[in-house]
Amino acid sequence: MSRSSPNRYFHILIGGYSLSAFGTFLNMVALNLFAYQATGSALKTGLFMALRLVTSFLTGLVAGNLVARYNRKTLMILSDVLQGAALVALVLAPVGMQANLLYGVSIVFGLCTTIFNVSLRSSIPEMVGPELVVRANGLLVTGRSFAMVLGFASASIIVARLGYAAAFLLDAATFILSALNLAWLPLNTRAAPRQAPSEGAGSGLLQSHQAALVFLKTVPVLLVMILIRTADAFGSASHQVGMPVYSHLIDPEAPSEFMGRFWAAWAVGSLLAYTVLSRHLKGSGWLSGERAFAIGTCFMSSFFILVFTGLSLPLMLLVAVGAGLADGFTEIAYSSRLQMAPDEQRGHLFGFSAMAESSGLGLGMLLSASLLEKFSPLFVVGLSHGTAITMALLFLVLLASKARRPRGADGTLQP
Repeated sequence: MSRSSPNRYFHILIGGYSLSAFGTFLNMVALNLFAYQATGSALKTGLFMALRLVTSFLTGLVAGNLVARYNRKTLMILSDVLQGAALVALVLAPVGMQANLLYGVSIVFGLCTTIFNVSLRSSIPEMVGPELVVRANGLLVTGRSFAMVLGFASASIIVARLGYAAAFLLDAATFILSALNLAWLPLNTRAAPRQAPSEGAGSGLLQSHQAALVFLKTVPVLLVMILIRTADAFGSASHQVGMPVYSHLIDPEAPSEFMGRFWAAWAVGSLLAYTVLSRHLKGSGWLSGERAFAIGTCFMSSFFILVFTGLSLPLMLLVAVGAGLADGFTEIAYSSRLQMAPDEQRGHLFGFSAMAESSGLGLGMLLSASLLEKFSPLFVVGLSHGTAITMALLFLVLLASKARRPRGADGTLQP
């Protein structure tokens, strides 16, 4: 008999993951604010933020082979420990060294976040069983969204009342507790023991993206999904960069209030994504299919465009909730589909995906920032998210035409 829910150990893992995710969203606010205070330069603060993104991109090149060659659980533990240690080192460092040390912290977080995410997502089918990957991904999205709400909501309060040092130490504690939680959990992260490749570690690691491309040639539908996900990241960059500009246009006196309301509503939608949608789609296969991913991308990007059209506050909040719902739904469908790949290829796929998404986000931020100098936020967001919608619609047409093609007696598609 198949299980109806992941085992209790996985639920405990979700608790630890949510705790470290809370720390991640807390430091996204606290570290960026501290970087500006410590450097006194918007340019250096931007470099600090960009360095993390570049590191994440480069790590995506090798993450697949790392999780294929080494124990994934150990990689996740080390990632948590290193992030906690980096924050403690930042607090203990002399004030004069903290500004320079920030760049090292940025590198550590870009490296460890990517390795942790690739290790975790490539391990889920072995942790819970293939029949429960959709539910497990839904729990991950729900836990992360809950952590996002708490992390963003509490960051300014913690920094204002306790200071940066306390915020960083609290953040470090969440990573250490997550690592300790992982250390004792008896979770299987690999389908079967494998013989490590005989090539040197350096050359093997650099071939991770090549291994992903070789596999993707045999399953081109996954390559298209990754390309659409990259376009989605490009669109995500446009609304992240455009939101501060639009907020000042909407409410020049208190732009942070508009932004806060939008992201709070978005997070609520993301938090409800699995619990709401699974009631209607449970057992239909929709939550892990290519069509679900493409349709979710269309709705998500459309909602983000609508946010910038000057809607009244109630309508904007409703649309923001819809964007969160579609975002969470799309991520569940995307991760679940990639996790159908064989265990020996799954790490390469998620590493390649992380690299592609980081490149889309980075290029999107650069292009969006330059376009916003001349064009309105609606135009920039519409152009970027419109690209993702177009690609997703073309993908749906391709899927529909493939489904209509006749099959032979053996079930194979006929030319």
